[in-house]
Amino acid sequence: MRKTVVKTLDAPAAVGPYSQGIRAGDLIFVSGQLPMTPGGELITDDIAAAADRSLQNVRAVLEAAGASMDDVVKVTVFLADMADFGAMNEVYKRYFTEPFPARAAIAVKELPKGAPLEIEAIAVVSA
Repeated sequence: MRKTVVKTLDAPAAVGPYSQGIRAGDLIFVSGQLPMTPGGELITDDIAAAADRSLQNVRAVLEAAGASMDDVVKVTVFLADMADFGAMNEVYKRYFTEPFPARAAIAVKELPKGAPLEIEAIAVVSA
């Protein structure tokens, strides 16, 4: 199976040695998206705005791979503070419809660049 790099200017560039996304056959793996604008501005002071920005970035990478949020089967949300779960969840439910993807929400000690959250996703599409 051949893997293809997914890259878009509509999401921030990778902040390390990884790709924004990888397509392997019918699978699309979206790397963890920080709440950063495509221009590199990090949103840290408003968890709802941060969640919205991260999910916009996930959507942009998916679209660059020819997919949509409807194709997502698994999401992982990393939160620097589990007290932000409710606010994140309110934004999250605007991006997905039933049947909702499987999801894990995990509290972590810290995230790159001091971000309050990071969101990654896996999607399945026809080849």
